[in-house]
Amino acid sequence: MSESLPFWFTQALETESESAQVRVGDTAIHYVTWGRIGNPGVVLIHGSNAHLEWWRFLAPFLADRFRVAALDLSGNGDSQWREKYTGKGFADEVMAVCEAAQLGSQPMIVGHSFGGFVALETGHYYGGELGGILFMDFTVAPPEQANEWGLRVAREGVQPRRRLRVYPTKEEALGRFRLLPEQPGVHPALLQHMAEYGLWEAPGGWTWKFDPGLFDYLEMGTDQQDKFLNIDCPMALMLGERSEDEAALFGDHMLTLTDHSLPVVTIPGTYHHLMFDQPVAVAMATKMLLLEWRRQLA
Repeated sequence: MSESLPFWFTQALETESESAQVRVGDTAIHYVTWGRIGNPGVVLIHGSNAHLEWWRFLAPFLADRFRVAALDLSGNGDSQWREKYTGKGFADEVMAVCEAAQLGSQPMIVGHSFGGFVALETGHYYGGELGGILFMDFTVAPPEQANEWGLRVAREGVQPRRRLRVYPTKEEALGRFRLLPEQPGVHPALLQHMAEYGLWEAPGGWTWKFDPGLFDYLEMGTDQQDKFLNIDCPMALMLGERSEDEAALFGDHMLTLTDHSLPVVTIPGTYHHLMFDQPVAVAMATKMLLLEWRRQLA
């Protein structure tokens, strides 16, 4: 690879990983693992319209001390689509991957953006079985300010949508790839890597792998604060200093809810996709937190 690439980019791609699938109900869920079986386990959950490769340049820097798994949630990446999606269904996928990937007892969860919602749901249903949850640029709003991003069909009166634009060439499709929200300074090779994994060859050209109907029936709920307060495992919050994502604006509220006991770390100079800006810094801060949770469990 070119010498202009950051060391973390080449080192991450050279780190050995294994790909596998597990069935959850009638749906195949794809995941990738790093690290030795028997080490403490951690599962990484990506955001909406994304995929497990969001963690490709962070996971290897955890794998010396942890057994790490990253999954493609149903409707994303190389996992199959569902007719309808639920928070409980996503939580079941996370726990199924924890078991199939042999993450051991009390695995820990890191959820970024929409993956933070999935982590919240997993904690709601399975908190007693978890070693901890790190919410990454995902926050819980006060009920009066909570937005329901799902239930599009009922809430907006739209028709279910399952079609994506098909681009005649792969090059044209790659040129259309954007982060949501967009942010400056991301290495072009990293963006290329994310775009490549997010595409598949369809009849007539190339299109994205994610299900555009994922939010048609999914209820994210305005009861997230209650769920957060009742989760039975350690929790922490990591934020991008310059993040402008609407779901990441209520860190102070979460701190107040926990009487300022919630560990909150803001990574300087980072935006919403903070693992793209400072992957090593994010990985090391994450590692220290996870190691402390394991120490407390010992």
